[in-house]
Amino acid sequence: MSTTVADVKTIEEFAAQPPEYQAAVKKLVLSHAINELYGAQVFDEPAVAYAPTPYWKWLTCRIAMEEYGHHVRFAELGKQIGIPEDDMIPQKTEKKPLSIFEQTLDTFEEFAVLKMLGDLGEIIQVEDLLKCSFVPLRTAARATMPEEKFHVKFGDDACAEICATPGGKEKIQAAIDKIFPTLPAFFGRSNSRNNAIFREFGLKERTNEGMREDYINRARVSVEEKLGLKLPAVDLSQY
Repeated sequence: MSTTVADVKTIEEFAAQPPEYQAAVKKLVLSHAINELYGAQVFDEPAVAYAPTPYWKWLTCRIAMEEYGHHVRFAELGKQIGIPEDDMIPQKTEKKPLSIFEQTLDTFEEFAVLKMLGDLGEIIQVEDLLKCSFVPLRTAARATMPEEKFHVKFGDDACAEICATPGGKEKIQAAIDKIFPTLPAFFGRSNSRNNAIFREFGLKERTNEGMREDYINRARVSVEEKLGLKLPAVDLSQY
């Protein structure tokens, strides 16, 4: 359903676009602003206390800083295109963050898995914005991508290090079993009307189900091929 759409290069050009285009862009920017902030608040900052050594605390602090920075980046863009600032603060808006954030975080092993697999989902979402027809959003995605890749590498490295310790594989497998079943929902419903609109306006390239399939394939490589563990089966028909 993807349509060739001329690039919208500036905020001024954005303001001249049809209301449907503007609304679609605002939905994407709003979602990123809310979820980046909420994730930093409920997962990344609290994880500093769980990190076992100064080295891992340092890297965890860096991740928290970058995730807050992602919120600031998308929120600044949001303000430029007319989204009220309070609408981008989870505690001040009726728009709910992603369901993944209902998950509790209780151990460093869980945080490592969350970065390995949760931020992998974010990479796939950001990938779909790298050719976005709204150039300021494309630019924000390109600035965000290297940091998301670092977060996934953090998760990969932390999981591998833990797996090399006595009982470590069992701890990481338990964390995967807890966290992974919540992650496919990150990509939204199949046959989503919003996704169809995003593709029509050249804001995204892939369907939700296409991104979800790509995600599960990559997650399986991370878990099964790299760590020798098991990715839990998930009933995808619910999406």
